[in-house]
Amino acid sequence: MARKPLSDYLATYRKKIDTSKRWRKEEGYDQIWKRMSDLYRGRHYEYYSESDRLLVNICFSTVNVIVPSVAVNYPKITVNATQPESAAQAVIAEAVVNYWWRHNNIKDEFKQAVKDMIICGHGWIKVGYRYVEEESFNIDGDDVSEDVEGGETTSRTVVVEDAPFAERVSPSDVFVDPDATSMKDIAWIAQRIRRPLREVRTDKRYNKAAREAVGAMAISRYGDDPSVRKVRDKDEGYAEIWEFYDVKNRLMCVFAEAGDGFLVKPMKMPYSFGQPFVMLRDYDVPDQFYPIGELEAIEPLQKELNETRTQMMNHRKRFARKWLYKESAFDQLGRTALESDEDNVMVPVVGDDALGNVIAPMPAVINPADFYNQSNVISADIDRVSGVSEFMRGGVSEIRRTATESALLQDAANARTADKLATVERGIAEVGRRLLILAQQFMTGEQVARITAKSGEPVWVKYDRDYLAGDFDFEVVGGSTQPVNESFRRQQALQIVDAMAPFAGAGVVDMGKLAAYVLQFGFGVKSPEQFLQAAPPPQPPVGQPALPSGEMGGVPIPPANPTVPQQAEAGMAGFDQSLQT
Repeated sequence: MARKPLSDYLATYRKKIDTSKRWRKEEGYDQIWKRMSDLYRGRHYEYYSESDRLLVNICFSTVNVIVPSVAVNYPKITVNATQPESAAQAVIAEAVVNYWWRHNNIKDEFKQAVKDMIICGHGWIKVGYRYVEEESFNIDGDDVSEDVEGGETTSRTVVVEDAPFAERVSPSDVFVDPDATSMKDIAWIAQRIRRPLREVRTDKRYNKAAREAVGAMAISRYGDDPSVRKVRDKDEGYAEIWEFYDVKNRLMCVFAEAGDGFLVKPMKMPYSFGQPFVMLRDYDVPDQFYPIGELEAIEPLQKELNETRTQMMNHRKRFARKWLYKESAFDQLGRTALESDEDNVMVPVVGDDALGNVIAPMPAVINPADFYNQSNVISADIDRVSGVSEFMRGGVSEIRRTATESALLQDAANARTADKLATVERGIAEVGRRLLILAQQFMTGEQVARITAKSGEPVWVKYDRDYLAGDFDFEVVGGSTQPVNESFRRQQALQIVDAMAPFAGAGVVDMGKLAAYVLQFGFGVKSPEQFLQAAPPPQPPVGQPALPSGEMGGVPIPPANPTVPQQAEAGMAGFDQSLQT
């Protein structure tokens, strides 16, 4: 069977992308995501008006209550080996992955993707490997070093970056198979990247003939077709580059929207796990690929709240007290005194008419009191739909409740947050798994990671690909990304002490380790050992001789950790030795 020409592959891939664009336009996904983004940043009105309008941005409050509650702290990723011979490598892999999350600024990128998930319904994280080399001419402190014999300039290559990365990708720049219902059944996925045209034409990673034929698609990164504004310089403007991943055939390629040929010809996917995108999903809709977010459900209520508050403001502006008076009963002096805003002013009345027939207040149309309660009703509806209670927003309830009632209400409000937290933790674990796989596949040489020892002091660990070899399971410690409540943590530590008190009297609890735990995790003491002293050895009963070492009442004392396999203990010993070196 003849091999399919590259031009047919390029035409097929472009057709797939055009189909996905048309699908998103017909379903209105791009318009929905733009509206949700405008709701968050306060652009709620679609047209300009010269009249006053109010805007109470509950959407902004909702997003900024949910996001910090699930993704504010650095996660604690745990790595467990699937085979006993990889136990020692799992310890190093866990330390390295957590170090990458801090040192490579992955937390900020992931938090942006979580915000996309809350606003648009989904977020994207792209995981890859970056290897960058630079030529260095700074040898022995000189800018340029010359060889004495040959008179030639010498240089050396320096590896600037050799590590995996994870970055957030805009939801509008990722296109998927329209027939897919989830990430499990997509046939292809592509990312749109807009780069300056000059950079594309000088990028040596691309095919030379193809990159020289690339044309500009926009004046700016987010601009429209260049036909609106003429591009004077052929190298100015932005090119639209597509990274296309054929999941079904496990192929990857790069091509330009305006250009002929592949910038990178179809090749096998470079990553062993396949396509590099991790999707965070908010509320799944059956048989639909794209989920819905928090703001899409409360959008009508947000607009109704803005309209209600605008009507209340306009009504207050129109309210003004007016008086009806008999014009012949007041001369100019009387009218001036009547219109004065001074206190205790005498108003002369001309004639003998009764005062009740001379002046009377004009009846005013007063809106019902329920009209001013509509904003509270709408706000309560928004809280009910979004699941964000007044406690989470920082408000104080008008109803006095007991501590038990408040705790029950808070637990009910946190049920939906717990579901999002589980989604976030699964995404973190998947990103961590891919980071480690990339390091196992592409890492060169030896690197150093900083970890925190039990004493709280920083420790630097040297590692290479062999230290990270193995198959591992990744989990995130529950609640590690949530904000830390110091009062609750201290109260929980003290409750542990109270719960362990009966067992301490029976001698089954190591009180020294329990005290160290309370000081370290309850009160944040990094080195609790400095407050503790070794417990005295137990004294034998009066008249009974002391037992020989290694026995207790005639029963041999078991080893300290009998369940650890000897091979794992040897691996841990090697890890401890590496920490010392």
